[in-house]
Amino acid sequence: MHADSLIHARWIIPVEPASRVLEHHAVAIEQGRITALLPSQEAREQLSAEQVIELPGHALIPGLINAHTHTPMSLFRGMADDIPLMEWLEKHIWPAEQRWISPEFVADGSRLAMAEMIRSGTTCFNDMYFFPDVTGKVALETGMRAVLGMILIDFPSAWASDADGYLERALALHDTFRNESTVSAIFAPHAPYSVSDEPLLRVRTLANELDLPIHMHVHETADEIGQSRKQYGMRPLTRLRQLGLTGPSLIAVHMTQLQDDEIEAYAASGGHVVHCPESNLKLASGFCPVARLLAAGINVALGTDGAASNNDLDMLGEMQTAALLGKGVAGNPEALPATRVLEMATINGARALGLEADIGSLTPGKAADITAIDLQRIETQPMFDPVSQIVYSAGREQVSHVWVNGELLLSDGELTRINVNRLMADTGSWQDKLQQQS
Repeated sequence: MHADSLIHARWIIPVEPASRVLEHHAVAIEQGRITALLPSQEAREQLSAEQVIELPGHALIPGLINAHTHTPMSLFRGMADDIPLMEWLEKHIWPAEQRWISPEFVADGSRLAMAEMIRSGTTCFNDMYFFPDVTGKVALETGMRAVLGMILIDFPSAWASDADGYLERALALHDTFRNESTVSAIFAPHAPYSVSDEPLLRVRTLANELDLPIHMHVHETADEIGQSRKQYGMRPLTRLRQLGLTGPSLIAVHMTQLQDDEIEAYAASGGHVVHCPESNLKLASGFCPVARLLAAGINVALGTDGAASNNDLDMLGEMQTAALLGKGVAGNPEALPATRVLEMATINGARALGLEADIGSLTPGKAADITAIDLQRIETQPMFDPVSQIVYSAGREQVSHVWVNGELLLSDGELTRINVNRLMADTGSWQDKLQQQS
């Protein structure tokens, strides 16, 4: 038997089946796909490989999936902190975007974000921002797996001037990347408060025709609920349901303001939720009732939101925050155990994005999107349970290797396809420009 690559590790955590941990096992990779998980001794006896990597103190997990972010906004990191969401948007972020958003801004911000995500074990991200075609090109350049949001908002921007323009460019984006194995596009109307009924109805029709998900901020703040009741006479989820947008294709991000009947109805619809705990905490947006959503049968994924409101894109940190916050909100230490949170950051994200056949678990036949975490560190010793140590103790500096489609994007902590010196110079140039604005 032959493999392109063979990775031996102290632990392999495949995620599917749930709660399984394989000790002293190896992953075999051929043409970018996982071909086998087998004991290391058997692998040494049965397989020849062009590349053999020994990771005796590491755990291999599926590449982490950041199910909601705004990658170019990494250039706004720390620019307007410690203020409420709508003030943050209306007085700081939107004016900065109106002045600076361009293909160059998006390219440099996306590259910065991808470098950070790769270094912290993320292999796939679901994005929502202007000039998604540029983000897609950078994703191809860096080797990351990306789902590009086909953005729609009622306001004119550098990307499009009206709904017709946004949707025209959305369909062109879909066509541009439809044959790529690592980059795809889905619909991304910004939020119920920023997209009116007619464009949303057009998104529903197009999403049904193309069989694509719809990625949208929903029920993020109490203010959003109040605005909707004042303008439409109903809560946002009710309005989305009346417009025919709730269902298995909807990826609702945040969902901090939910009533019992809304949870029940959303579960029945088959929709997905993306939980962004650190952004919600920083902006004091509210608490997503994750344990109740999971108990109702709702698929809950995990995202960082953008670095402008987090302020990092660290999915390991997001897992820890989600686990601890979930217990506090539920008033139950058994809520959101480590294994469940790891599922939220991997297979649940893949399900929300419709990619579960290809990524989200270390399963033969799936793409070799893999993250290696060095657990032989002071911070993760002694070792009783590797999954608990990953969720509650490990830091992103312990991520040593990252593969997407079997290709090493991070090798012994070094980025393989991103020029760090150029990245830092470009970021410094944007810092100077943005400081001049303020």
